[in-house]
Amino acid sequence: MSSADLSKEPPRASSGKALLLDVARQSIAWRLRTGQSLAVDPDAYPPELGEMRATFVTLHRKGELRGCVGGLVASRPLVADVARSAFGAAFRDNRFPPLETSELEQLEIHVSILSPLEPLSAPDEKALLEAIRPGIDGIVVRDGTRQGTFLPAVWESLPEPAEFWRELKRKAGLPLDAWSSRWEIFHYTVESLP
Repeated sequence: MSSADLSKEPPRASSGKALLLDVARQSIAWRLRTGQSLAVDPDAYPPELGEMRATFVTLHRKGELRGCVGGLVASRPLVADVARSAFGAAFRDNRFPPLETSELEQLEIHVSILSPLEPLSAPDEKALLEAIRPGIDGIVVRDGTRQGTFLPAVWESLPEPAEFWRELKRKAGLPLDAWSSRWEIFHYTVESLP
């Protein structure tokens, strides 16, 4: 079966965005079977899945993080972006070895559909910590080529704004006890599946 045939199979999920979890799993399974990335035809899916959206796919196995990859800016149709993010989470997250076939059955797949990034202006760190919404906002911090983001799901393990912000700065390679007006800070929300 070709990649094109797989992407045109009748969807197994009921409709709409629920299909994205199937696409993510198909993308990973296709790579494990063929060694190639899955080519998805957005026209074979409901129109809402053809909208330009940015996504992240997060993988867990036995309750542990197994990969998380995505993008912050929409550059392809939603269904194609999910396939690409799933491929990346399984095989290109440099924190983990590439996924093996034996792991696929135990894999929990989560899809995050991002809203567009919005600038978050704050004159100082105290104002920033008051402006961010725990449990709701994903945050991006950027300083030149250094950048880090935490999805809103990270609030579950870092529920305090000061700790969340500190660990995000660490991830971005920024000084932990500093503030700079040069830093670009954005926030976004996500629609999570499941």
